[in-house]
Amino acid sequence: NLCICACHSVYLFEVRRYDAAKYAAVSSEGRTFDQVTGELVRKLLMYIGGSNEQGKLIRITAPIIITVYPRNDGVLSRRLVVGIRIPTIYQQSPPTPTDSAVRIEERPGMTVYALYVSCKYVDVYVYQEKQFNISPRKQYFCCSYDPPLKPYGRRNEVWFLQEEP
Repeated sequence: NLCICACHSVYLFEVRRYDAAKYAAVSSEGRTFDQVTGELVRKLLMYIGGSNEQGKLIRITAPIIITVYPRNDGVLSRRLVVGIRIPTIYQQSPPTPTDSAVRIEERPGMTVYALYVSCKYVDVYVYQEKQFNISPRKQYFCCSYDPPLKPYGRRNEVWFLQEEP
């Protein structure tokens, strides 16, 4: 764990390594985070619920990962990608989506600094831990481990990418 002190607060990051894997993903441009995330998550839930050419019910994997892309000036862009990892049993041959908005993509392995948050994801944008090569000017990931309608006590994380050598 990394301990980072900023603004008289202490943030604990957990360093994790994730291997390359296939993900089901949907994306949107032009609308805000709050406007579009529910719609994108629903498309993925339909896919794993059997809306695929094979009609397979796919066990959901946690977390649901929302990739956020800040603009060069540091402001949040209106480009988002929501993805879920395809379960191991389907990694070699994932069911084919019937919705053209859902795509299967191979994501490279990555090392992340994972930060547990109880605030809204967009509030995390204020963290700037450059001494650990974590840059909010690059993509980062907002992750939810709970069902979408869980009202409180949610487990949310933000992942910042570690710069690979």
